[in-house]
Amino acid sequence: MRTSTISRKTTETNITLSLNLDGAGQARITTGVGFLDHMLRHVAVHGLFDLDAKATGDLEIDPHHTVEDVGIVLGQAFDQTLGDRKGIVRMGSAYVPMDEALAFVAVDLSGRPYAVIQAEWHTPAIGLLPTALIQHFLEAFAFSAKINLHARVEYGRDDHHQAEALFKALGRALDSATLIDPRRASSVPSTKGTLTE
Repeated sequence: MRTSTISRKTTETNITLSLNLDGAGQARITTGVGFLDHMLRHVAVHGLFDLDAKATGDLEIDPHHTVEDVGIVLGQAFDQTLGDRKGIVRMGSAYVPMDEALAFVAVDLSGRPYAVIQAEWHTPAIGLLPTALIQHFLEAFAFSAKINLHARVEYGRDDHHQAEALFKALGRALDSATLIDPRRASSVPSTKGTLTE
């Protein structure tokens, strides 16, 4: 079982998150930021990951710390669960439409953190989630997971639809990349022999 549980407590947030890469898409998520919960459920459902996350944060200030720290902890969970990354497919990508919107995500579980996010938003917030924090969340996740993440909203009119397509695509791309390839047996998919250094 490729599972992990991560806890992180600071003066700004208190987060506990459990991840099973080989799950069935079961999600129990409460962060206090409803639209973030909705997006993380899409990652779990479409990535077939079991994800339990509970976060409390200083939402009386704004959602920034909670959103950033949930991204960090989710990334740490992926990094820990992947371990030495032996046998994985390693790279994955997905296009996902949502009504008039289309998003694309490509990931490389390379051990080399990088993020390129391209999205234009039409409103300052979706529910309680400022749209500016979507990029921040994805960057925090990518760097903590030690993955190369490229995410792009191709087009769309409705910010809810754009974000939903983006997070569904993230789930699908991560599912493809984290799958075990039986042809690799226990080898690392890298010419240098490691993905953790």
